[in-house]
Amino acid sequence: MHSRARALAGMALLAAIASAAACASSGARPQPFPSPPDAPDAPITPGARSSPSLPERTGHRDGYQIASAALQLQGIPYRPGGSDLKGFDCSGLVQYVLALHGVAVPRVVRDQFQVGRRVRLDDLEPGDLVFFTTEGRAVSHVGIVIGGDRFVHAPNARGTVRIDSLTSGYWGDRVAGARRVI
Repeated sequence: MHSRARALAGMALLAAIASAAACASSGARPQPFPSPPDAPDAPITPGARSSPSLPERTGHRDGYQIASAALQLQGIPYRPGGSDLKGFDCSGLVQYVLALHGVAVPRVVRDQFQVGRRVRLDDLEPGDLVFFTTEGRAVSHVGIVIGGDRFVHAPNARGTVRIDSLTSGYWGDRVAGARRVI
């Protein structure tokens, strides 16, 4: 009985570790992206590989608006493949928030990592996208910078959309890069 309890505890630990992994590692198939109010009329194709036509950067104001929109979604539950107000995964959150501001990006993290232009971590501005490697070497998680060392993201199955720090132990050790799409 004692060894069975130990085996069950080990399986529970593995399940907890798996659910703590960032959104892109969930294996969930992203759902089609619904157009939020005020979104551009052009449909956003899930998993699109081509770089979308991005608007010209118009200054800090747009980044602050994007950061503000992301902050307003705090508390919405994580949902694998989620891209609407019922729940978000990390890339669904990014796609939803940017679409509210007329910026189309692909649906999945690895494709989002290809749009915009690279930004040094010491040059981050609100609205920039920050990427992480939570499994292996490929990017597997994304968040929206809100200022300072803080970002908004949909972290995992045990959480909700929330703010975290780029310099925290977990996220700080896994930063893979940043992109500016506005």
